[in-house]
Amino acid sequence: MKDIPPGTVNPAVRNETVMEFLLTRRSRPAKTLRAPAPDRAELMPILTAATRVPDHGKLEPWRFIVLERDGLDRLAAAAASHADKTGMTADQAGKGISQFSESPLAVAVIRVPRSTEKVPEIEQILSAGAVGISLVNAALASGWGACWLTGWPAHDHAFATKALGLQPGEWVVGFVHIGSESVEPPERPRPDVASLITWAG
Repeated sequence: MKDIPPGTVNPAVRNETVMEFLLTRRSRPAKTLRAPAPDRAELMPILTAATRVPDHGKLEPWRFIVLERDGLDRLAAAAASHADKTGMTADQAGKGISQFSESPLAVAVIRVPRSTEKVPEIEQILSAGAVGISLVNAALASGWGACWLTGWPAHDHAFATKALGLQPGEWVVGFVHIGSESVEPPERPRPDVASLITWAG
């Protein structure tokens, strides 16, 4: 063991379980998720874990909208109506509608602007993105399948504002779908990490 420098409070101890999870984590395709999904009591610790992210100024520039069955059905109907009014192709419309009609549960992560001169907007946005991936990982670590989707329902601000009742300046970071896995997800190619590193020693 290396000598521990004086004043060190918590010497590094590798948490093998957590590292194994992080090194093997894999989002589950949303179309493979089925009921049951976590109930409200099961979802609360997942949402709580999702908020353990860097948050400069303790601004909490994010919030959640939990879409249970009735909410998902309402959003699917709203998506179908919006797609028809805007002349989307059947393929475009279908992807947006099915995201809600086929999901057992979804959590919309909402970026909430906070007015402050001390914390740049980009840091607030990055914090909201961190909540999204933390939510996926917390759901996976809790034994559920989870997937982060966006698509036009997230990026079409007029649709999202009306369908989700967003306040001025708010927008959708993503929809995190959570449910039971119906198939084992295949692995996909991963980055060559060594080629992405510049060592500035």
